[in-house]
Amino acid sequence: MSVDNHFGLVASDKVSCITVDGGAMKEERDMGFIPTEETHDPRPTGKLFALRWKHEHLRSILLGAILVFAITIMFVSLLQREATKNITIIDNGITSVIRTQSSNVIGFLKEQDIQVGSHDRLSLLPTDSLEEGSQIVIDRALGVTVKADGKQEFAYTVEDTVGEVISAMNIKLSDHDRVTPELNSPLKEGMTVAVVRVRKEVTETKSPIAFKVVQQKSKDLEEGKQKVVTAGKNGLVMFKTERVYEDGKLVSQELLEKTVAEPAVQQIVAVGTKKKAEVVTLSYNGAPSSAEAKTVKLNGKKVKVKRMLSNVTLTAYSAGEASTGKSKGDSGYGITASGSTVTEGRTIAVDPKVIPIGWWVYIEGIGFRRAEDTGGAVKGKKIDVYYDSESHANKFGLKRGYTVYVIGPKKPSAD
Repeated sequence: MSVDNHFGLVASDKVSCITVDGGAMKEERDMGFIPTEETHDPRPTGKLFALRWKHEHLRSILLGAILVFAITIMFVSLLQREATKNITIIDNGITSVIRTQSSNVIGFLKEQDIQVGSHDRLSLLPTDSLEEGSQIVIDRALGVTVKADGKQEFAYTVEDTVGEVISAMNIKLSDHDRVTPELNSPLKEGMTVAVVRVRKEVTETKSPIAFKVVQQKSKDLEEGKQKVVTAGKNGLVMFKTERVYEDGKLVSQELLEKTVAEPAVQQIVAVGTKKKAEVVTLSYNGAPSSAEAKTVKLNGKKVKVKRMLSNVTLTAYSAGEASTGKSKGDSGYGITASGSTVTEGRTIAVDPKVIPIGWWVYIEGIGFRRAEDTGGAVKGKKIDVYYDSESHANKFGLKRGYTVYVIGPKKPSAD
């Protein structure tokens, strides 16, 4: 009972520190002393209560904070992992796969410090969004020089071949134009591309074929005389030629075809072989009975003449086809009946019965001439005067009423 009463003396609602061990209790009881201050706690204040609560829950708070931090880290990590994506970039043909958190193209280029020039070509818009597996292609521009149609232009291009840059610059090519380097050649920085305009032109031209003169001997004609038996006729040949022009300049031409449209017809000429009668020298008209030559003054010279012909008709001829039926290169071209070569200022054609071949004459208004040739239309008192120019001979026409002095086989000297 004494123990119960002793415990009953404690008025505190809560026992803070009481030794309940039987042995200890017994020992204190035997000593007869029980400390009342150590067996009861004082009533706690609000501050002590807060400190005690904090002390008791600090570990839980720390554990909770660590847990929240860990969850946050995991959540952020998951978000970052979700935002990170693999992007394929092909820069000027070089392929790379890069992990990025950028959401669009421009952000990715800034993140990777990739510069894109104003002439470079980007496969996506700068504002286009990026997703896992997105691909960005950058074609780097090259500087090239293009020469065409007399102009030279420098341009930046992202094309791959010469043909593509020609097309991109709207340069039209014909089938024969030549491009250097070739159209399928890859472009290189600083390359010069040249376009040569090639034009091929096929033309047809006509050219005459001169007829050949064939001489046949004739016993019916006197020696020195000729007669056209069959008139010659020029033929016609067609030439087809290809001409090649480069940038407007002729560089080559080639004969593609030669066709004879009309064959030439030979001219057959009869050449006399009959011996001609001897030429009788005629005396001067009105000469003295002694038949001596008379001296007259001709063109300031004293000349002995054997005969004077009045009212002589003059015409003119040349060595060409219109007068003789012959062309340059034909047999007998320019050869007179006397065998000499026609010479302007000397040769005339006469009737041998009136003026002997080889004799000199003086024609008023014309001068000294030599009878070297004959003609089918030259008969009697008619003389055909030779000129080199066929047009001059044609313009000469027919002139009448001339006086001609027959001198002889020797040309008068200066004396």
